[in-house]
Amino acid sequence: MSTTVAGMLFIASLIVALALVWKPFGDHMYRVYSTTRHNVVERGIYRLLGVRADAEQSWAVYARGVLAFSVISILVVYGIQRLQDKLPLSVGMAPVTDHIAWNTAISFVTNTNWQAYSGESTMGHLTQMAALAVQNFVSAAVGMAVAIALVRGFARHKAGTIGNFWVDLVRGTVRILLPIAFVGALVLVAGGLIQNFAGVHEVATLTGGTQPITGGPVASQEVIKELGTNGGGFYNVNSAHPFENAAAWTNWFEIFLILVIPFSLTRTFGKLVGQVRQGYAILAVMSVLALAGVVLTNVFELSGDATVPQAAGAAMEGKEVRFGVSNSATFGAATTLTSTGAVNSFHDSYTPFGGMMTLLNMMLGEVAPGGVGAGLYGMLILAVITVFVAGLMVGRTPEYLGKRIGAREIKLASLYFLVTPVLVLVGTAFAMGSAQQRASMLNTGPHGLSEVLYAFTSASNNNGSAFAGLTVNTPWYDVALGLCMAFGRFLPIILVLALAGALAAQAPVPAGAGTLPTHRPQFVGMVVGVTIILVALTFLPALALGPIAEGLS
Repeated sequence: MSTTVAGMLFIASLIVALALVWKPFGDHMYRVYSTTRHNVVERGIYRLLGVRADAEQSWAVYARGVLAFSVISILVVYGIQRLQDKLPLSVGMAPVTDHIAWNTAISFVTNTNWQAYSGESTMGHLTQMAALAVQNFVSAAVGMAVAIALVRGFARHKAGTIGNFWVDLVRGTVRILLPIAFVGALVLVAGGLIQNFAGVHEVATLTGGTQPITGGPVASQEVIKELGTNGGGFYNVNSAHPFENAAAWTNWFEIFLILVIPFSLTRTFGKLVGQVRQGYAILAVMSVLALAGVVLTNVFELSGDATVPQAAGAAMEGKEVRFGVSNSATFGAATTLTSTGAVNSFHDSYTPFGGMMTLLNMMLGEVAPGGVGAGLYGMLILAVITVFVAGLMVGRTPEYLGKRIGAREIKLASLYFLVTPVLVLVGTAFAMGSAQQRASMLNTGPHGLSEVLYAFTSASNNNGSAFAGLTVNTPWYDVALGLCMAFGRFLPIILVLALAGALAAQAPVPAGAGTLPTHRPQFVGMVVGVTIILVALTFLPALALGPIAEGLS
């Protein structure tokens, strides 16, 4: 079987599996977020936190809950890293340096999981579990909670509340993420991933030397790393390590975990607003963009359009032979289309246009399907912008799901999409304009620019993957990228919640003759077009100086 055919079957099987679980899983998440009943575990957590579970919150109170929880989480993760040598299961690891601890705390709390360190030689087992793995759960649950709050904004009328953050956070963790992660960890252990508390083992190599290999609770962290679209690896080489990704079928399973919640949330959205066909429309937009991203990444990598790949017959540099070109390209596309950041190959070694696709996938705003929760609320913001543009064309006030899109709503939506480009382009400009920061670049020319641009794009979009070839383990990069992660996560969340509050307060607007149908293929095509145009107008000059210039040369 040819590599191309095998790659097509791999992608097709993922599509079939996601289609099979879309309805039942989406309906399950709808029930989780719509029921008024609390189970015994949740009631215990609410008592511990002092939360009134049946009290609804305004958007401002909801936002304060998100920010307060995140600030406390940052402090806890930072403290555990700095004190890890004094804690159990440190396996001999020294305290993490202050700037790396800051960067890592911000990274995991914001669901970015950018790693400026080698996991197996920096973090003890307790740090991996109590700090990093815990944030893999709760940061994902925060994203899902914010998405559900925005959906409630569309679904409610003349309401001053959008739910209860603490209830949404606990339910997302207890009823969705934990059960799947438990079963998924068992599957990964059966597939060859390790799960233990072993320290460092010295093993003999074929050349007669020795190599240290660290054990640890890997499978349990790997499953939530993918399921929560987090991406932080237990090992430095992430999902290219056989202890994190043992075989071709575990590679498939991990991609499935990455995509299942973001895609299925579109079904949850349709159920919550009482119009399932609206969920189909958002799913269609995500699917068109995702399929284009996956196919184009495969095409560019399989074509091997560069001097060395053409001489070797394949673009295998930086790729695991266990997975090959196509499965590596599909994994790379899936993780950059979402906010996962996990890698099973070296993106820096991709062909120029293949590397450009991983950049472009993130620059789309990670909405196809995006991170857990973040992808849905990003796509709904794009839908709001699309109906506004359509309203301008026909000269009437735009509406979406029975809500009028006025000046306040479009300002919030526009600011949402200005945050990331400002962070990416300003951060890249500062780095390229400083001789000291340029010294961190291992490459010059267009490829060197691509590496810096990728780092700030990954951080600002809360992705976490790296192009590599850039020394980011410096105080300047750790602080700068940490700030991009924080602003790139929390400013959009505040804007989304403000929009949710504004929409929930509105009275329903009846559909009229001039109302744009938002469940038809025409609207799907319009949202796809608006998404691409926004990206092209914003990032095309930077891409032209980086991967496009390298590819054309």
